[in-house]
Amino acid sequence: MSDVKKRQNYNLRDEIKAYWSERAATFDLSPGHEIFSEEERAAWHALFLRHIGTGDGRAALDLASGTGVISHLLDELGFNVQGLDWAEPMLELARQKARKRRRAIRFALGDAENTMEPDSHYDVIVNRHLVWTLVDPAAAFAEWLRVLKPGGTLLIVDGDFVNTSALERLFSRLSALGQRFGLFKAETPTGSPQMMATHRSILSRVHFSQGARAEAVVELLRAAGFVDIVIDRDLREIHRTQARNWNVFKGLARQCQHRYAIRATKD
Repeated sequence: MSDVKKRQNYNLRDEIKAYWSERAATFDLSPGHEIFSEEERAAWHALFLRHIGTGDGRAALDLASGTGVISHLLDELGFNVQGLDWAEPMLELARQKARKRRRAIRFALGDAENTMEPDSHYDVIVNRHLVWTLVDPAAAFAEWLRVLKPGGTLLIVDGDFVNTSALERLFSRLSALGQRFGLFKAETPTGSPQMMATHRSILSRVHFSQGARAEAVVELLRAAGFVDIVIDRDLREIHRTQARNWNVFKGLARQCQHRYAIRATKD
């Protein structure tokens, strides 16, 4: 196959998959990805209990499950969990983690925009930091509605990672200056400069390239057929517990971001 043909066949979805495959090795090193305290775990449990309740053996689908962080939270609440991700390195780490913790969580290769899961199969669908990466969120939301049981619940945890407030930018600059002069511990690197450039390139071409605002996500969910949609912006306890792993200005910057949980129901 010629290089020209290869480039033509290598689309944005392929780039996203390759990017997250490469990120897998360091994904769990970052606060905000993996959970580093029981206090943070309790804060996540509280958010889930508020919106989806206890598992009681109900079927839950963790979309873009990555290394299985959300899957484990769901399992701890008593859900019967299926994790789905399309990056094999992420899945391998997730399986290793489940074996180590002796959790009966299933992980499978799959596309969040085309899951290939059965109709009306899941009581709950949860995803974290997936929506902002979607190429076609309208199609994805229709797909999620299809695989949910009638009365089932979707919970999205996401944010606008494009638009920043003046206060957030100030705190971020102070955090960076403190690290540069040795006043604060350096943050865990999230990737090489080349990977960060790839991240910016991908972000500029996904549907929410201008930022995944909660209201815009709700509009698409409603158009897909979801009902009883609620935006929950109270993630303060999660952010407070995560901030213990950062310097004070990094923690303050996180609290200034447009982050949210959205709960929606299949009629």
